Amino acid sequence: MNYKELVFTVLSDESYQKDILIAALGEIDYDTFEETEEGFKAYITEDAYSEIKLQNTIGIYNCSINFSFIINDVEQENWNQVWESNFEPIEIKDQVYVRATFHQPKPAFKHEIIIDPKMAFGTGHHQTTAMIMEYLLETDVADKTILDMGCGTAILAILASKLGAQSLVAIDNDSVCYESTLENAELNQINNLNAFCGSKEVIPQQQFEIILANINRNILLDQIETYAEVLSAKGEIFFSGFYESPDLKMIEEEANKYGLNYVSHKKTDLWVAARFIKN
Repeated sequence: MNYKELVFTVLSDESYQKDILIAALGEIDYDTFEETEEGFKAYITEDAYSEIKLQNTIGIYNCSINFSFIINDVEQENWNQVWESNFEPIEIKDQVYVRATFHQPKPAFKHEIIIDPKMAFGTGHHQTTAMIMEYLLETDVADKTILDMGCGTAILAILASKLGAQSLVAIDNDSVCYESTLENAELNQINNLNAFCGSKEVIPQQQFEIILANINRNILLDQIETYAEVLSAKGEIFFSGFYESPDLKMIEEEANKYGLNYVSHKKTDLWVAARFIKN
């Protein structure tokens, strides 16, 4: 499978303008992003790419954001070279060290996660992933059953396992993410994770004590009812992949319909991660 690489130059010192474009592209199946000094890069499979859809989506920002972009073709066999040349290790709250296989380990960190992202989203670099990881570090996940929806590389599920979770289910509708989840679970010696390729229809009919859903606003709004059905009483759910305004209010209103009560949220730039509890 080949990919399209869109290299954006955003002529603004306001980081939120990049976030607006990234969020818009995420709505039309661009699922991997890499920030650069000049802007960012966005990736989509060649089969999913549509020039008309792209122009209709980002064209509305031509008057409000000063940006330009070029499109490159990336063959699958060249993908590892693309991300390896740019992927730098990250640290989360001085407790978690996320690296690739070609980086040296840092034993000083309590938790180390090895990620081979390929075309899967979720290396911890994006604000939404990092905020959910911070929430996990603040949450008692020991001996809990956990569902990771839109798992990408499974970085969140892997961290939860390292924090002592009893069992984990990781789900993504992208076959590349599914394969990446299996590979990364093996890399990190995670043996209590079951992965499924699909969406809400493949969620096992069981109760989960914690749900992680880092996707985007529209998918979350569509799936909240299903999450509520499989979340146990007093269970916690962490949402991310959207903005504070107007998205958070929309998420909260939909969640309240199914007994999910807002507790708190984190914000980085314009991105938000929010914690809810089932009453």
